[in-house]
Amino acid sequence: MSSEMDEWKELFESSRVIPPHSQTARLAKEAHHTRSHGFQITVARLVGPHLQQELADGEQGITYQLRVTLYDRSHRHFFGKTWKSSPQRKKGSKILFNEVLYFHTSLRLPSMVAVLELVALSVRPDGSQQALGCGFTILELFAGRTEAQAAGGDRRLNLYHGSPRNLLHPLLESTTECVSFLKAIDGVHLDCIVRSHTALGSMMHLLPENVLVSGDDIIPGLAASPTGDAMLKPQMLRMVPYFLDRLTIALHPSLENFESQLLQLINTDCHNTKQPEPDGTLTMVIIQERRLHVGVHNGWCFLERPLVVVLEPQALGRKAQAASTSKQSTLAKDGSASVALPQVLALRSSLELRLTNHRAVGIVFQLEYVFSAPMRNKTTLSATSTSRMAFMQCIRWGVWCPFQKSGDRKGEEIQFALQGGQMSNPYGVLVYSAGRVTKIQALMPSSAPSITQEKDLIRFRLLSSQDRRAYSPKASLTSKQEVSRLKGPPSSPLQGSPSSPPGSPQGPPLSLSQLAATSRHPAVGNTGAALPRQQQFPSLLYPSLLASAHQLSHVTGPAPSNIAHLEMDLQQDEGLSPSAHEDSDQLQELPFNPVHVPVTTLGRHTPSSRSVSSRSSLAHLHSAGFPDILDCNGQAAEVLDPTEPMHFDPQREEADPLQGNILVFQFLAFSRIPSAGIGPDWPDNINFTFQFYRFPPITSQQLKLLTADKAKQKANDPLPCVLASINKDSSINSGCPGLQVQFRVDEAFLRPSEKRWFLRYLALHTMQVDIWDSSSLLLIGSTAIELKYMLRQGRSAVQALHEVEVLATDYGDRDALLTGGELDQHPDACPVNVHSVLRGRLHIRTGNIGCPADSKSSQAGERPLSRSHIIRPRDTISGFRGGSLSASSVHQLNVRNVAQAQRLVEINRDLATLVRSRRESAPAAGQNSPDEPDENRRRKLGRMAAVHRRESEDDVESQIKGIKIMSRREERAQLARELRQIKAYQDQSKAASITNMLSQAITTQHVVYASLGTAEYMEFVLKNPFNVPQTVTVHSGDPELSIITDTEEWRYFKALTKTLTPLEENIFHLADGAPGPQVYLRPKESIHIPLKYQTFLKEHSVPLQGPNQLPTGRSTPIAKKHPSNIVQAKSIKVTFTAEDGKPLAICHVNVEPTPHVIDQSVRLYHPELCFLKKAIRLPHFQHMTGEPVGDPDARTQISVRCSDPNVICQTKMLAPGEPQDVYLKVPGSPSPHLKMFFVMVFIDKWQAAPAQIWQIYVHFLERVDVSCVTGQRTCQSLVLRGKQAMRKVKCFSSHPQEIQVDPAEVFALPPAAVQELQLRVQPWRAGRRFFYVNAVDVEHQYLVTAWLLCLNVHRPVLSKAFEVCVPVGGGRGSTRRISYTNPYTSGRVFVLHSDHPDLLQFKEDQFQIGGGESYSIGLRFAPSQSPGTVEILVYVNDLDEKTEETFCVKVNYT
Repeated sequence: MSSEMDEWKELFESSRVIPPHSQTARLAKEAHHTRSHGFQITVARLVGPHLQQELADGEQGITYQLRVTLYDRSHRHFFGKTWKSSPQRKKGSKILFNEVLYFHTSLRLPSMVAVLELVALSVRPDGSQQALGCGFTILELFAGRTEAQAAGGDRRLNLYHGSPRNLLHPLLESTTECVSFLKAIDGVHLDCIVRSHTALGSMMHLLPENVLVSGDDIIPGLAASPTGDAMLKPQMLRMVPYFLDRLTIALHPSLENFESQLLQLINTDCHNTKQPEPDGTLTMVIIQERRLHVGVHNGWCFLERPLVVVLEPQALGRKAQAASTSKQSTLAKDGSASVALPQVLALRSSLELRLTNHRAVGIVFQLEYVFSAPMRNKTTLSATSTSRMAFMQCIRWGVWCPFQKSGDRKGEEIQFALQGGQMSNPYGVLVYSAGRVTKIQALMPSSAPSITQEKDLIRFRLLSSQDRRAYSPKASLTSKQEVSRLKGPPSSPLQGSPSSPPGSPQGPPLSLSQLAATSRHPAVGNTGAALPRQQQFPSLLYPSLLASAHQLSHVTGPAPSNIAHLEMDLQQDEGLSPSAHEDSDQLQELPFNPVHVPVTTLGRHTPSSRSVSSRSSLAHLHSAGFPDILDCNGQAAEVLDPTEPMHFDPQREEADPLQGNILVFQFLAFSRIPSAGIGPDWPDNINFTFQFYRFPPITSQQLKLLTADKAKQKANDPLPCVLASINKDSSINSGCPGLQVQFRVDEAFLRPSEKRWFLRYLALHTMQVDIWDSSSLLLIGSTAIELKYMLRQGRSAVQALHEVEVLATDYGDRDALLTGGELDQHPDACPVNVHSVLRGRLHIRTGNIGCPADSKSSQAGERPLSRSHIIRPRDTISGFRGGSLSASSVHQLNVRNVAQAQRLVEINRDLATLVRSRRESAPAAGQNSPDEPDENRRRKLGRMAAVHRRESEDDVESQIKGIKIMSRREERAQLARELRQIKAYQDQSKAASITNMLSQAITTQHVVYASLGTAEYMEFVLKNPFNVPQTVTVHSGDPELSIITDTEEWRYFKALTKTLTPLEENIFHLADGAPGPQVYLRPKESIHIPLKYQTFLKEHSVPLQGPNQLPTGRSTPIAKKHPSNIVQAKSIKVTFTAEDGKPLAICHVNVEPTPHVIDQSVRLYHPELCFLKKAIRLPHFQHMTGEPVGDPDARTQISVRCSDPNVICQTKMLAPGEPQDVYLKVPGSPSPHLKMFFVMVFIDKWQAAPAQIWQIYVHFLERVDVSCVTGQRTCQSLVLRGKQAMRKVKCFSSHPQEIQVDPAEVFALPPAAVQELQLRVQPWRAGRRFFYVNAVDVEHQYLVTAWLLCLNVHRPVLSKAFEVCVPVGGGRGSTRRISYTNPYTSGRVFVLHSDHPDLLQFKEDQFQIGGGESYSIGLRFAPSQSPGTVEILVYVNDLDEKTEETFCVKVNYT
């Protein structure tokens, strides 16, 4: 082996590098410097006239060498490899090096520098070489730069006395301190050049990072250059595929003895270093897997990531299949080694490697064993349950150079020895050594076989593609079959293998999650004190079943269409080819099923619009006095039945003479539905949030639920609660009940060609309405209203009464909590179930009143001037014909070549502010101060004049003259300063003003009306006005306005917009370094340049949670530019530049934003400060577009985009017919922050317009985990912190009957104060449940803090069990008695509870008995109309609600 690897070993030993500091690598990743870039350093010459005197005098034959090393001055750490130049002699006062060195790095930080040292080389009398340092310098590489480029340019560096070791001195911690402490050598400097070298990117895989090399260094895989510098323009050698076939490894003396000795050594070491288990058992280490790493190495680094395969024991002379089938039977026999054939480690498949023909290119092998040892888990319920901990160890390694010798091997068998011990290897790991075993053999039993220093051999055949087809006509197994075998159920050939030594049972393969995180996610199914012989583990690289158990997220807020919320389940791409799996150097992701079931909301349960109210309820609503919906003639609108199908005729709608529409929504009443844990009178006050079409979102005012008189109420048919508005003084409005909201849609509101889209929106969409509790600000539920019954179809007015269900999402699991052992036996068990809960019914009336179009509003409305997609510049520009330039005449002229003179202070705000401030700061003498009244000043002046008059009238006159002269001088000086400032501004802005004026002559204005996610297509007609051809560069000032360079995309948008203009393929040239695509124009030629404006980003302003303080009963006639529903207006400049760099034409695109339509709204609840990972299931694309379902084999490319760049949103293309999901990853925020963003779903390849837009709300809450028992009260403390102002706060619970908050009343929360809240939790249903608690500012209806309570509710310990039979259909039910004895010696008071109060009631809910006495508990069972069986728990609690006894009563209704 040594002869085969001499050249590779020499290169490997000379290319070892020191890694950079770990903190530096982390800082580079945080600065997003993850990609390596190439650089070039040119060392020109060193000038030093006094350098000879600095050295030893009389030294002859001196040559000079330059040494360069990378240095991290932040951590004072040298790294990489020192580069040495060729020795040069001094010629005069100069030393000419003229050498170029290259390197590539991703550590582009200012702290990374290069240290250059000048060394004098001389020959001693004994012939040895002496190296003496002559000084050093520091080269800044990335000083002050954060980009990929270095701090390039020519450098002249001063040389300092001393050695680079001076930089390691504690006083020299920065460059500034280096300059102050180091002394420069007079007159000595080094000239060098630093620049980026992008050509190095093609050969970075041949060279590790941070290694300085020259162009003539040997780098296998890089072709030699005739110029001698192969790194200047690197050329790669061809990579040829080769195959390793029939690979086997024979360990000496045999595989069984080698592994037996190895395990005994490891177990002996574990027993000597670890304490035994409490029961006295000793932990036994077993061999889990045998792996082989195979990679191609060129002496510097691996050309590709090494492949990792699994080796299996195989008998010599047997086929792999025969050996695999005989392993378990061999172990079942007597296990005699004499009858078993010798075994080797074999690879059943062939490996494909890509090699380059070079003598120093080698194939590196590393044999690695995966061991596992039992690790007792102290947190499990079973005292004998254990899990296994895995660790890996390199056993042997070797390298073989296939091109070391010339000649073709033609498939002959290759054989060489593997080695171990203290030798450096490319993998950089410690290798097991057999040389020191003799020192430990004295501790081993005498019967144990010994390991000698004989060779461990590896054998294989190296075949090219042609040799493989000729040598093996049958298709051999590929690595994909190996992976597919590992993906299936583990028919582990390692279990029960005859290679397993006696007393060391083989374990199954470990999964990736168990190897990497065994301490956090223990292996599944390891129960029992003995080691598992037949326990099934997940197969190799298969994610653990418990790996995603912690990914529970909380979702409430339904969506009114077929949308299901799923847990994150990122699966493997189905579109990868088999070759991609074989050649990939990354670990392949395997599909798996999440632990919990899909989180389903209203997508699976569309709210029903069918009326279920009785006639008495309808009569109650009719007599409430709601306003009627009348047409423009005062007649009642025609009533439509929502239960009947609606036929839509677009032509009838377009032919309607009443083009205006007033759409009316009347919220009439709300019917309460009693729920578990919630009182029958909840809610008391409600408000609504919804959004219609592209109008601003609506948050209604607070509405009171008016309950009918008790005399009218019936227990089985409660009347709906009429809604009434509340005044500011909290009194009920005496006007018309209900809430009415109107929207006016006419020609003034709609854009051209938008009416058919609006009618399509009404015909196909539903409007989601969220219902909130106005007091607690908790979400009651959501519902959806079909809008198709608002289509008039030629009628003057229509109306429809809807009674829709209000649904909410509830979480919980089955009553019996799963233990760890049950999870092992049922890996697909679902810890969390999600279902919809009916919270009530909303009574709402919708209507549409036709009205004629308003001509005034149509003229005043915002109407686009032109919807043409072609932008044509004006060919002729009219000049100025003379006359006066008034304000009115300027607008009649062409604004591009007309400019009217204006004062500088009128057009420049900064100059006007400066002039104004100076005049105000220095008022003229004799003027009144603005802060001093005129009367006071006159009085003071009069007094002063009287005094001066007495002294001398002449002196007064002279003083007045002096004051006037001084004021005039100051005024003239002030004017002179202002004139100088104006003159400086004129000189500064004159060139820019003239250029701007001239550019207006070639500028064309265009207006686009854009909405979120919708692409606006346009074509600019570009003409070459010159008589010579021109290459024009197109540059856009905003990335949202792009140039369409793909011909297929251009053709798609032309067909979509029906633009009949010529299309030319491949008209653009994409040059490197150009600011944009380039197009070639012939003389006087015109061409159409396709442009596209599309934005996916917008500002997300979320309104405060709570009801609106202003009444919303007034109509909303037109949509306003609400910041939460439109994109930002902007002006984008597109420049067409000629070859000389001057603009040929300019296109100003003015973006006028318009609101967008929201199809779905989803509300998600999640713990604060952690990522939310969700999957939303997409409906079929034909349901999203409203088209009928046609060809089942039709496949549409679905893509998604998100309006928030911080939210990760993606989807994957699956097989036809499979459901497709949208995956979201949202960063967390503190409680009670509300994050809102939009998700756009596209069903076309080029993302022209979103098929649906979803509005996603994420509520972040503080998470509190509580463990409790059903029927028993548990207390939990919460901390509420005050904000900046005094607040009056009240706390509310989502389930008041199960969670009570103390204090329950309103309390004052001072600023920055801390208030402790006490929760009394008493649940009645076992399993995992999720409740909510809100702290609300009652004065401003503001949410202060929100908590998410995650309850883990256990079943109680049953004391007794009873069974009773109750007849079905009985009118009075049945009564029974249970005897209870007080176990205490003193009298006690007990309280009775039931988990089914609707089925079981007590004669007395509370009783008191003396010590040792008995009491008969009276039970009254409610009648039932259907047979069945139910188990009811009876709790006997004390006054503190601690459970004393729990009885189970099984009731059989027969």
